[in-house]
Amino acid sequence: MQIKPADHSVLQQMFRNQVYLNCMQFHVQQGPLGETAPANGGANTTNAGIFITFDVPDALSTMPAAINPAAAVTGTYFDAEELFHSFLRSSDGIITAFDPPGATCGPSTTPAHNTCSGAVGITPEGIIVGSYADVNDVIHGYLRAPNGVFTVFDAPGSTFTNPTSINPAGAITGGFFVTGSFGAHGFSRTRNGTFTTFDPLGSTYTNPTAINPAGAITGFYMDASGTFHGFLRAPDGTFTTFDPSGSVLTGAFGINPAGIIVGDFFPPDFSVQHGFQRARDGTIIVFDPPGSVATIPAAINPAGVITGNFTPSDFSAGHGFLGRP
Repeated sequence: MQIKPADHSVLQQMFRNQVYLNCMQFHVQQGPLGETAPANGGANTTNAGIFITFDVPDALSTMPAAINPAAAVTGTYFDAEELFHSFLRSSDGIITAFDPPGATCGPSTTPAHNTCSGAVGITPEGIIVGSYADVNDVIHGYLRAPNGVFTVFDAPGSTFTNPTSINPAGAITGGFFVTGSFGAHGFSRTRNGTFTTFDPLGSTYTNPTAINPAGAITGFYMDASGTFHGFLRAPDGTFTTFDPSGSVLTGAFGINPAGIIVGDFFPPDFSVQHGFQRARDGTIIVFDPPGSVATIPAAINPAGVITGNFTPSDFSAGHGFLGRP
């Protein structure tokens, strides 16, 4: 399997038919979109660190998305029938697979789709946020309480609500589509259900991915030329955009209370997909688990421990990781 550029239509179809969580994994499987982006992230350094790997039992691929202070991990996995589902890995290593009630996927659905659900965020007390597809292929947001009770929500006017992160106060961020429009927009949702929408200046496609306790939001967006950049939205609504040095496609996926951001990027030849960690001062550290050719960090906790997904050099099934660069 080779990593190679793909056209915009592939990325568009991916966003419509997969949970946002899976987008960079899709780049590994199908090939990324890439046009040159400015390099302004500062010097990059590499450090393999120490990692623990794990997989959902019988999963073809395990894609962690979030970790809480107790080291409980949630995310999405790809089963033997090539369907996506949510999972929770407790701090003692016990893994629970689940889908919200009404989640539907497989060849019998109309239209057919392979995403039942995807978990993307978890609070300190274990509340999980994610999204799922119903029988009509409409994507809804969900909250899963520690006792397993679910709450469903949608952005106003949305046919595709994609929550991507939840902070300790219960504030959620994510993206959504409105009927008849391809361009995605960002949203934040308070604990009481109030929505605010936003887009970085010049964005034609906004994908927020994480929110920290202060309400700072990170993610990535596509500009008018089709280039992807990382962004930071401060609690007061101001934006900072960034790219690691040498990146031609940047994705930011996690932010901790200190404002440290983690994500991934591709160099100009798309030969490998690196993980990165961005400090508040803009300094960027590049890292990869040993043997990885595609590192996809998904979240970072207050202690600086990162979780994510990586693909080994033989391009076999993806694996989860825990580590610190």
